[in-house]
Amino acid sequence: MAASAKSFLADAGYGEQELDANSALMELDKGLRSGKLGEQCEAVVRFPRLFQKYPFPILINSAFLKLADVFRVGNNFLRLCVLKVTQQSEKHLEKILNVDEFVKRVFSVIHSNDPVARAITLRMLGSMASIIPERKNAHHSIRQSLDSHDNVEVEAAIFAAANFSAQSKDFAAGICNKISEMIQGLATPVDLKLKLIPILQHMHHDASLASSSRQLLQQLVTSYPSTKMVIVTLHTFTLLAASSLVDIPKQIQLLLQYLKNDPRKAVKRLAIQDLKLLANKTPHTWSRENIQALCESALHTPYDSLKLGMLSVLSTLSGTIAIKQYFSSAPGTAATTARSFDLVRLAQECCYHNNRGIAAHGVRILTNISASCQEKDLLPLEQDAVFGLEALLVLCSQDDSPGAQATLKITLTCMVKLVKCRPHLSQSVVESLLTQLHSAQDAARILMCHCLAAIAMQLPVLADGMLGDLMDLYKLIGRSATDKKQELLVSLATVIFVSSQKALSSEIKTVIKQQLENASNGWTAYRIARQASRMGNHDMARELYQSLLTQVASEHFYFWLNSLKEFSHAEQCLTGLQEDNYSSALSCIAEALKSYHKGIASLTAASTPLNPLSFQCGFVKLRIDLLQAFSQLICTCNSLKTSPPPAIATTIAMTSGNDLQRCGRISNQACMKHSMEEFRNLATRYGDLYQSSFDADSATLRNVELQQQSCLLISHAIEALILDPESASFQEYSSNGTAHVESEYERRMMSVFNHVLEEVESLNRKYAPVSYLASNTCLSNAVIALLKVPLSFQRYFFQKLQSTSIKLALSPSPRNPAEPIAVQNNQQLALKVEGVVQHGSKPGLFRKIQSVCLNVSSVLQSKSGQDYKIPIDNMTNEMEQRVEPHNDYFSTQFLLNFVILGTHNITVESSVIDSNGIVWKTGPKTTIFVKSLEDPYSQQVRLQQQQGQPPSQQQQQRTAYSRF
Repeated sequence: MAASAKSFLADAGYGEQELDANSALMELDKGLRSGKLGEQCEAVVRFPRLFQKYPFPILINSAFLKLADVFRVGNNFLRLCVLKVTQQSEKHLEKILNVDEFVKRVFSVIHSNDPVARAITLRMLGSMASIIPERKNAHHSIRQSLDSHDNVEVEAAIFAAANFSAQSKDFAAGICNKISEMIQGLATPVDLKLKLIPILQHMHHDASLASSSRQLLQQLVTSYPSTKMVIVTLHTFTLLAASSLVDIPKQIQLLLQYLKNDPRKAVKRLAIQDLKLLANKTPHTWSRENIQALCESALHTPYDSLKLGMLSVLSTLSGTIAIKQYFSSAPGTAATTARSFDLVRLAQECCYHNNRGIAAHGVRILTNISASCQEKDLLPLEQDAVFGLEALLVLCSQDDSPGAQATLKITLTCMVKLVKCRPHLSQSVVESLLTQLHSAQDAARILMCHCLAAIAMQLPVLADGMLGDLMDLYKLIGRSATDKKQELLVSLATVIFVSSQKALSSEIKTVIKQQLENASNGWTAYRIARQASRMGNHDMARELYQSLLTQVASEHFYFWLNSLKEFSHAEQCLTGLQEDNYSSALSCIAEALKSYHKGIASLTAASTPLNPLSFQCGFVKLRIDLLQAFSQLICTCNSLKTSPPPAIATTIAMTSGNDLQRCGRISNQACMKHSMEEFRNLATRYGDLYQSSFDADSATLRNVELQQQSCLLISHAIEALILDPESASFQEYSSNGTAHVESEYERRMMSVFNHVLEEVESLNRKYAPVSYLASNTCLSNAVIALLKVPLSFQRYFFQKLQSTSIKLALSPSPRNPAEPIAVQNNQQLALKVEGVVQHGSKPGLFRKIQSVCLNVSSVLQSKSGQDYKIPIDNMTNEMEQRVEPHNDYFSTQFLLNFVILGTHNITVESSVIDSNGIVWKTGPKTTIFVKSLEDPYSQQVRLQQQQGQPPSQQQQQRTAYSRF
């Protein structure tokens, strides 16, 4: 609860004393130089925080060199602290600029007489393997230490060998025989062999190395049949196959063989664990025979724990391409076809198993088969899946233990998936959920409400008749203020908001408010208000925000809540719109705009430098401009009633060949054309807002997209009805009826879009040319229909689940930002751009950064000196580069020309490209100034020419052009 309560305003961190990078490093350096061991250790362990805060190479290089000095001269405890810091900061290692110096200071300890110091050094070298994979002295030290008589040193050497093998092909090839000899040697203790075997998982750099390692592991499995050896060898076998890829089918067969024939439960468990790993990584390599063998083993095993593991593998496979391969018609005998139903038989048997986990995997398999396989003979499985899900629902909803809750989550997820793929099953699933809600435990009720809301968002299955049950349950919730009760209040309110398709009745609002007064805290009331805003119940939301205004301690929170109250009031004003009543519509829009302007003032006051609320401000400003554009369009249409076109307008239009003349005075003033351009401009701005919202969830992005489409729709309608009926095309605006609708708001908006398009198209077909009265009525009604759909304020407006930002550093950079960098005009400036990608607590939740696009441009601000004839190419700099971040760091360089003397403004702007290739304009934008100066020699020649002196012969030979 506390974590979820941490909103975008709570991250501000007011009053925290911040040091710049150099001061922070000097502070830690002072601790390193201290004579007290405790202060030295404290300084060392604070370095990872410094790296996180200032992740640029210049600081990281200096810091690691200081740590290397401590490692060289300190005692073993300090060395251990430095080792831990290095391992924690592994992704920053590649930013070390003086790698040779760093390694030299660390490596000097390898010659110590103390085996513990040598062991820590080996672990340090192993941790640095990513930046020094081919250092021969490190390779030699590791090989030497493997023969040591000290166990600590040998274990450290094994750790280092594993890390270097993963990074270096040469080292892996060289050490393979050594490892093989040690494993097969009689003098090597068994526990050491168990530690050496996992090194072989890294021998995947080429086919021959992987093949020889696989042969060795095959020998070990047969030569050493003890449980521990078999488990370690088989797991190494699996990891090697997963990395080398070519031997995965063989490995699946080997694991299935051990699962079937080996009597030891530990070996069977390991085989199941590795099969799960391969099922997740490469489901396409599983053949029908593999799945069949696993089904047979699951059917015949008497142990529930093993059956649970095997079903877990099968349920993973059932959600992938493997299930289609399993059920695909293959040539063969009738027996083969009959056997293909073993998976179904197994799932049906397990659906009602007394072990909850086994039953959950059984229904998940049936759900996945029903969802992915459309064959007629599998249709009865739908009912089996529904009955199994209902049985599990009844069982788990009465139990509040963690195991039951985990099983219930699987059950409810399957329900949502099944209803999404098979809409005709939704009614029975929803009825069973509503029936079970009354008798369930509170923890289960919360999860069931989430499931109901998820189903109702996709399909309008919660009828008004079901609201009574939900309201009765809402009244029954006790007056306890426990976290579970608070969560249940929010979840139930969400289901009520989703199920009430129209505005909430006064009775429902009264019940919700009474319960909130009796048993809730302010945070619960805010969450319910937030859900009301998302579902379009703005009247309820406004009252709740109003009640919370006096309960917050910060003025920023007060202004935030006040802005939400005003936005809700503004949207509430628009619910009273009626078709054909245009004067009332104009007054409603004016009232809404008044509240929106108050709200945007409060929202601006709620923003802070650390939380500028840029998306919220951008979204609201666009909404204000959109309402003003709608109001202007209705006014323009109304003005035709007071100043209609003359009776001969159509004749004039036909005579002059200008269809716009049909609109009379309006066309002369070009009001309609201006209105169309305004809507297109708004659509472009909505597109820009979409592109700048990299961290937004898909529902928020879809909402922005719908606003953009409504602008395009109106501009298209103006063009089709008035401006250019001949060339207006309906193809690009026709909605895709097969697209899956994710929310009630989207469903209603799409319905309005389709209705308006049909109206416009039918007017064009029936009454061409369209009369001014019909066209203006159609446009005004389209605006009112769009505004009657209550706006949904989606999650990203309130909550940022994913946070991604880019920090840029340019070099050279001036000490003072306003001071320009001096460059001679006959030289090029090498501009180095470094950047760090910073993430929040959930990196890559919605989308991940694939690459960063850097755009560099320069503009001449002020010119100095005389004008010269300069090639056009040299007058501007416009460059773009794409770089892929590695460990969230990227770096690149640009060569810029500044031939024209004067001050130039260089702008570096970054945007990101996600894994789908979509470009997002996330920023930031950084600016520096460059002053282009005339080179001394050209200046001397120019001065001599001005004074009438011909340059000497020696000087003539030195001109730049004579060299080429």
